[in-house]
Amino acid sequence: MPRPAPGQLPLFADLGAVDPAAVTDDVRRVAAALPTSIRLGTSSWSFPGWTGLVYAPRNGRAPSEQDLARHGLAAYAAHPLLRTVSLDRTFYAPLSVAEFAAYAAQVSAGFRFVVKAPAAFTDPAIRRAGSGEPARDNPSFLDAAAAAETFVRPARAGLGDTAGPLVYQFPPLGRRLLADVPRLVDRLAAFAAHLPRGPLYALEVRDPELVRPEFATALRDAGAMPCLAVHARMPSVATQAAAFGLDRDDCPWPLVVRWNLHAGHDYEGARARYAPFDRLVDEDEPTRDALARLAVQAAAAGRETFITINNKAEGSAPLSVAALARRIVGGG
Repeated sequence: MPRPAPGQLPLFADLGAVDPAAVTDDVRRVAAALPTSIRLGTSSWSFPGWTGLVYAPRNGRAPSEQDLARHGLAAYAAHPLLRTVSLDRTFYAPLSVAEFAAYAAQVSAGFRFVVKAPAAFTDPAIRRAGSGEPARDNPSFLDAAAAAETFVRPARAGLGDTAGPLVYQFPPLGRRLLADVPRLVDRLAAFAAHLPRGPLYALEVRDPELVRPEFATALRDAGAMPCLAVHARMPSVATQAAAFGLDRDDCPWPLVVRWNLHAGHDYEGARARYAPFDRLVDEDEPTRDALARLAVQAAAAGRETFITINNKAEGSAPLSVAALARRIVGGG
């Protein structure tokens, strides 16, 4: 077969292939020093602005969002600091065993997925398309049997050993449910208790009223744990960790954190300010310091850590991961 002319793609080139970016010696040094029990990563991976940070350009161009969504995971997982990722598309609709297995096939044995449960089981309302306003009560809210059948079992079967925490993210639950917080805590714990045993279940809330020791105790008794939510609506990382007992030396759980949103922004405002997510814009040193301390403490106690970071946290999730890793290993 004749060789292609300069600048011309081979006849049978994989047009969607994505290659990993070159990694600096400094990044390799930090990754080598980072305890293997600490898994840092991002929320999803299909961002062309990460070209040069995570992905290599191809023919002088960044891979498209579509190519990254379909083919970028293996390149993402080749980065030595990216040891986990949040599967966020599962929040919107369940995936099949085959779809989960296709993701698992693209990563190494030590990689773990943080998997968001469908909102069908965590949102008390059916919401209007476009506005997101509540339209009516959601009959699937806290339906553990349906969650087990359509989410937990396919995720476990498809991901196998690459399955990490299964995160149930609850939106702000509204005045009606928050009018009786002890009863709400009991309902959330009962939901967790009726899920199949085996996976690590982490419940993430967006109501400060639920940041209390009683919530953590109820989840522990139900076989689940709290997920720290770094979000503009929520108290600081240190406040949440103290309330849930995650900063104690005898804490029985792994550390599961989702660093979602910088204080003072909503998601749309942060997206507009930070896109294309190729640089740190608003560095959050207090959060970085608090997470580093918790991760170091967890590693010293033999506990696993899973921290996934959104682009809307500081501007660029891969750069946030690198900065946090350096802080953990004592390099900055």
